[in-house]
Amino acid sequence: MKAVFIENHGGPDVLRYGDLPNPVPQPGEVVVDVVAASVNGADWKVRAGGAYPLAAFPHVLGRDFSGTVSALGEGVTDFRVGDEVFGVCEASREGAYAQKVAIAANIVARKPPAMSHVDAAALALTGLTAISAIDDTIQLKSGETILIQGGAGGVASFAVQLAKHIGARVVTTASAENHDYLTAIGADEVIDYNRVDFTKAVRGCDAVFETVGGEVAKKSFEVLKPGGRAAFIASGPQPPPSPRPDVRSLRPPVKRNRPHLERIAHLYERGAIRRPEVTLYRLEDAAAAHKVSEGRHLKGKLVFKVR
Repeated sequence: MKAVFIENHGGPDVLRYGDLPNPVPQPGEVVVDVVAASVNGADWKVRAGGAYPLAAFPHVLGRDFSGTVSALGEGVTDFRVGDEVFGVCEASREGAYAQKVAIAANIVARKPPAMSHVDAAALALTGLTAISAIDDTIQLKSGETILIQGGAGGVASFAVQLAKHIGARVVTTASAENHDYLTAIGADEVIDYNRVDFTKAVRGCDAVFETVGGEVAKKSFEVLKPGGRAAFIASGPQPPPSPRPDVRSLRPPVKRNRPHLERIAHLYERGAIRRPEVTLYRLEDAAAAHKVSEGRHLKGKLVFKVR
């Protein structure tokens, strides 16, 4: 099969496009012929090393995908060859930047017919992350106010829509060119972070979902009301310590499981969630996609059209 892999850590130039052996399903696994796979911020961090050192090479990158089941491992009874599915690889394995991927069947879900493979790939990990943060970790309720940092990103734009669907008042930050987009997907207020200090523009929030990191993460505690909670996904595996005893600092676990994927599909079918703006790449152009992703100012999602 064709795949994008690395043989050592480094910049985008270490990405290799070439042939690797086809995966063989182990008991409880399926092999999926990948149609589309998305690019996530974690991908270039794994490639670069540092916080994500790898023990073995070559390593195929990529976490979320959509495609068709092509082989079943022993004991798999809930899928058949030919089923269209989508999913998110276990963080310890990855492998979606390839024509085929082997994955545990119990963390894969059926793709609805109305959802394209590109849409499914674009929404899989972003949706898992947003649902883990908004539903499971923050436990956002109707009538509450939430500040979502960096609203135009893939995870954050899903979170904006999910929070609005729940019935919350949604405030988000973005550059001026993304304000119309965020208003269209449900944001009640959009703050231009290039011109306005968000801590001066909003106060008394019940919750914050922080996707940017750095100083933005540290300042996010200032907008919370007593008893508020903040969830962080851009500050490493642990949330930053809260400088206030009256608010909670939390890190969503983002567990891989079928129920969360099925919730993504249900929200999509109901029209509560629409896919982010997508830029398509060929798999062999992975280095170009990584350069854009690493710049961290993209809108929406980057997706490989594998087949």
